[in-house]
Amino acid sequence: MVKKFCKLTILGGMLLPLVFTSCWGKKSKGEVRYLNFKPESAGVYEELAQVYEKETGVKVIIETAANNAYESTLTAKMANRNPPTLFQINGPKGYANWKDYCADLKDSELYKHLTDKSLAVTDKGGVYGIPYVLEGYGIIYNKEITDKYFALPKKATTFKSMDEINNFEKLKKLVEDMQKNASKLGIKGVFASTSLKAGEDWRWQTHLLNIPIYYEFTNNNIDLTSNQTDTITFEYNKNFKNIFDLYLNNSVIPPKQVGIKTVDNSMSEFALGECAMVQNGNWAWSQIEGVKGNVVKADNIKYLPIYTGMKVDPQQGLCIGTENFYAVNKKASAEDQKATVDFVYWLYSSEKGKDYVINKLGFISPFDTFTEFEKPKDPLAVEVLHWMKKSDITTIPWYFTLFPSQVFKDDFGSDLLRYAQGSENWATVTDNVIADWKKESAASQ
Repeated sequence: MVKKFCKLTILGGMLLPLVFTSCWGKKSKGEVRYLNFKPESAGVYEELAQVYEKETGVKVIIETAANNAYESTLTAKMANRNPPTLFQINGPKGYANWKDYCADLKDSELYKHLTDKSLAVTDKGGVYGIPYVLEGYGIIYNKEITDKYFALPKKATTFKSMDEINNFEKLKKLVEDMQKNASKLGIKGVFASTSLKAGEDWRWQTHLLNIPIYYEFTNNNIDLTSNQTDTITFEYNKNFKNIFDLYLNNSVIPPKQVGIKTVDNSMSEFALGECAMVQNGNWAWSQIEGVKGNVVKADNIKYLPIYTGMKVDPQQGLCIGTENFYAVNKKASAEDQKATVDFVYWLYSSEKGKDYVINKLGFISPFDTFTEFEKPKDPLAVEVLHWMKKSDITTIPWYFTLFPSQVFKDDFGSDLLRYAQGSENWATVTDNVIADWKKESAASQ
């Protein structure tokens, strides 16, 4: 089995240790204030907070930032009288921004149980960010629809199974012929709509861009802890364009309409059987399952890697990693810090907490407190685990924690929208990506 992950180690910065040796069985009298990153999980966290307070007497306050507004929300909340005691950093870039607020968690019980400690955000021996979930994303497909295609008496391909689709060339042939047979398959298009409305474009300006950036940094032996990551050449821009064009041209909507579409629109289209495929992560199962009128059965939910035309496509797996790292506010009171660490450890070690993690949050846990029988049940998480276990397959790690800023991602999303609508050519998009990366990297120094 081949699994590659980026080791997130930061050099420099001040080390102000705060030792946590508490166990969830010994509760403090403090309060927990959590600024949640995931809007789709807000309801679960709010329910969880009530359960925890009833069991322990410790108050947990949940606040949730809107999509793509976490950093600005966190900045505002930190200036309040009662700032978050538990918040999220997205890796080395996030730590650089918030290191003055991040307590050292190296002696916490949570860190001791982290299965792969190289995933933590560290600085001079201190631990300032602990990953709390492993997630994966790729092309989700409805096996019922693809099987229907393979059974067509007249089709332009010889494919008999999705197992044969292991590179971009094959994927393109499959998708384009499925699009031609859309009416026979009972769908409006192969792919769900490409959501490029402002604030809804993260699947492309972040998740999709991760793949060519991963290959550029990997193939050029870039030191991820150095300033070598401050510039890119967008060497594999044509590979990005390959799959992005496939999404745009074989969709339930024409490219001109992508600017009004949201992620919720895309997931509803998939859930209602209007399309066969959609790019998203394993967190999307709750969205699919929750759509009124959902027709997609759990045993028909499958994953395909996002193939882009690289020579190594057949060996490429899903994109698996995290940008979700717990950080504890070291400027909070000692009681609140202890209460916060206790709460998080309870969530990942107690039977009740683990049930929420597995069955309601749908997380793939990175901690050894979970047994083999305590794995997620939702079909997309199961698929991620399935792909992680494949031999001779390379998992694509999440390098977008190295992206220079949210401004860069937003600007790229705007360029993609103009390209999709025909008002900007791909050469301009490429030039802008290169220039904006360098500009935003310099601005963040």
